[in-house]
Amino acid sequence: MTKPSIPVGIICSQHGPYQAMGREILKSAMMAVDEINEQDEFDFAISAHVRDPRGIISEYHTVCDDLIRNVGVEHIIGCYTSASRKQVLPIVERTDRLLWYPARYEGFECSDNVIYVGASPNHNVLPLVRYVLDNLSREIFCVGSNYVWTWETNRVTRELVTAARGRILAERLLELGESAVTHIVDEIVRRRPPVVFNTLVGSSSYDFIRAFHAATTAAGLDIPMLSCSLCEPELKIAGPASAGCITSSAYFESIRLPENQAFVARWKARHGEHSSPSVDGQSAYVAVYLLARALQRAGTSDIGEVRRAAAGHRYNSPQGPVWIDGSNNHCVLTPRLAVSNADGQFDIFWEAEAPVKPDPYLAQLDIAAGPARDGTLPNAPHLRVVK
Repeated sequence: MTKPSIPVGIICSQHGPYQAMGREILKSAMMAVDEINEQDEFDFAISAHVRDPRGIISEYHTVCDDLIRNVGVEHIIGCYTSASRKQVLPIVERTDRLLWYPARYEGFECSDNVIYVGASPNHNVLPLVRYVLDNLSREIFCVGSNYVWTWETNRVTRELVTAARGRILAERLLELGESAVTHIVDEIVRRRPPVVFNTLVGSSSYDFIRAFHAATTAAGLDIPMLSCSLCEPELKIAGPASAGCITSSAYFESIRLPENQAFVARWKARHGEHSSPSVDGQSAYVAVYLLARALQRAGTSDIGEVRRAAAGHRYNSPQGPVWIDGSNNHCVLTPRLAVSNADGQFDIFWEAEAPVKPDPYLAQLDIAAGPARDGTLPNAPHLRVVK
């Protein structure tokens, strides 16, 4: 018998400045959809309706409206940048739909109509900054894309660094897709900062990484680069210049868990032996499974019932145990730190002892208390809460 079909929207840019990551999200989401549709565990099939906003921010509103009005979807997976998520947010709230957002993001948001599957700032920014303060420097040079993720990530970084009596040496911003990076690289070579924090997105980041590597090598400089977003497919795009970047993430291909080894094997069988899953793509895969399991448990696609069914349900995903905190709709994840190598992979050198609850507003942060056993920064009243 044919299973009943549930329409699900998938929004990710296949063109534009961050098309590479949009394609990775789509590949991972569709892999999960196909797996679920083949499993007897689920008494329904997911019908994926894919939309490509082409990296144009206003188009996210348009395609989301189309999916809701003309297709009748109640659940949407996707959006790579916070700028795109904020285009979709008013529509899903007004029409009472549910957006399953896969990407790591800057925090300081909580909506009943969004499930935040990617890392919160206490999962990636805090472990990275703590590592830098303890092991590298109390001075950081920041370069990033001119939108909300960089603004808020830099703000949190600035608060943490200044509380440790350090300082941010500069904050240089480029428009999304901007390739003119020479002036920033020249400044870095001239000023010789001890570390550079890269929050550029898409093609801007790849151009910067290559130019940064060439210029610092020519000048005989060894300046570590930091990231909360760089992933394996991007290492391949940027080439050998990407080696040595210290990255904070909940997922790396090199995680030695049986669930991840099986996932990577399935991925390579589907997409080629030399391909690699990305962190946000893997989160899209997790999002589809969290949604499917919640749909099965709820016995309906009604978002209120699905949200209740999803909360607290543990899923042993490729990145490790993941579940949704019902108090804020963010996922419990395991933070990790790794350094990129010349083979286009990451060598993990630290991970939390156990999955860490999401703290999107950093309400539990106490800088004065120092690092917790798991390495995170555990109520700092001077950190401003900004919506």
